[in-house]
Amino acid sequence: MNKPHASGPTARPETDPPLIAVIATGGTIASQQNEDGSSSPHLGGQALLARLGALPPVRLKPVDLFAKDSSTLTLADMQAVSDSVGAELAAGAAGVVVLHGTDAMEETALLLSLQHPGAPVVLTGAQFTDDHPQADGPANMTAAIRAVLQGGGVRLAFGGRLLPAWGLVKHATDSADAFRLAVDAPPPALILTAPVGNVRVDVVAIHPGAEATHLDASLAAGAQGIVLAALGSGNASAAITSGVARAHGAGVPVVISSRVPMGRLAASYGGGGGGHDLVRAGAVLSTVLRPGQARVLLAALIAAGEADRAPDVFA
Repeated sequence: MNKPHASGPTARPETDPPLIAVIATGGTIASQQNEDGSSSPHLGGQALLARLGALPPVRLKPVDLFAKDSSTLTLADMQAVSDSVGAELAAGAAGVVVLHGTDAMEETALLLSLQHPGAPVVLTGAQFTDDHPQADGPANMTAAIRAVLQGGGVRLAFGGRLLPAWGLVKHATDSADAFRLAVDAPPPALILTAPVGNVRVDVVAIHPGAEATHLDASLAAGAQGIVLAALGSGNASAAITSGVARAHGAGVPVVISSRVPMGRLAASYGGGGGGHDLVRAGAVLSTVLRPGQARVLLAALIAAGEADRAPDVFA
């Protein structure tokens, strides 16, 4: 078994195996069951690396960033992960593995791909806790380390799959094979490095016949951008169309995504609240990215002062 250890400042011979930083952020992979039956992150990077299977020659550096359920992560937390990745690469790591909760895995993956395009970074995690009889964390970690040694940009190693960040979506809550691509499409050529921690982008869930109450509440609360988790191929209601027009008039960009996990979106429906009408009212259709990733991309564009590029970037 490969024994993890921290790298020191002393230069190492060129014959030494590559150094991989493993950044632990909590999540199910680091969780064990509490006495009350709940589960929460308990394990740091060193303990997790001790569970690894066989690997090629490699040096592993555990980095304990924080220990959180990813459902609690803010954009500032995701930015902290990205900053840590950048610091480890700048310090000489040959690549980085990020151990992360699955609830927000797709969001952090997209941010990393925007801020570190082409970098050897692989995210992974687990669907089952460390003390579960079917614990999947060790196998996923082993796969992630093997993948990062091969280079190839920001990706996810999970459940036997190796997937790119662009279009990633969690499609199952109870399967070890939990992730898919909403659409298998190449990403646009983007580098957006401005920090997103102070940007507010809200996601507004749309139901059939929805009023604009929640959209208007986000505007009133100071949202700098809004993503609609719309119906079908990006549809809502006439009231939402009116709300989009108000947001557009106030200079707040609105992006349309969908609650449907798979398939390319097309703004083809009318009727007052269809995707065609929403786009006419000023919204931008996200043809590939689902709400979580659309929120991160919109925040990155706003942070960079490039929100006007949204129609082309989301196409």
